[in-house]
Amino acid sequence: HVHLVESGGGSVQSGGSLRLSCKVSDLAARTICRAWFRQPPGKGREVVACINWDDTPTYADSVQGRFTISQNTSENMHYLQMNSLKPEDSAMYFCTADRCNAFTGRDYCLPGYSYWGQGTQVTVSS
Repeated sequence: HVHLVESGGGSVQSGGSLRLSCKVSDLAARTICRAWFRQPPGKGREVVACINWDDTPTYADSVQGRFTISQNTSENMHYLQMNSLKPEDSAMYFCTADRCNAFTGRDYCLPGYSYWGQGTQVTVSS
């Protein structure tokens, strides 16, 4: 039974940092693609960062240079290091994972994942 558990959200002031973690269970670590999405209040879900099995990351323009996605396949975890946080980064953040062969090309950066975490709130105050 595939299960994703997130941790690490919270409240910080503008310019601060947070690190989100996602533990994946029951998916083979070296065959899966992973991503982080966020959903601000009253808005749709958007991709923040995605990474495939060979460690190639992709970032939304809004977080490029500030956020870093990484993975630890031995622990079957992935992370989102968020630096220089801005109030507009405030949102519910979701981790996702799925077998890379479920996607075509770069579609692993789209919200077509089968498996999602429960979400963790990030609030950045000015």
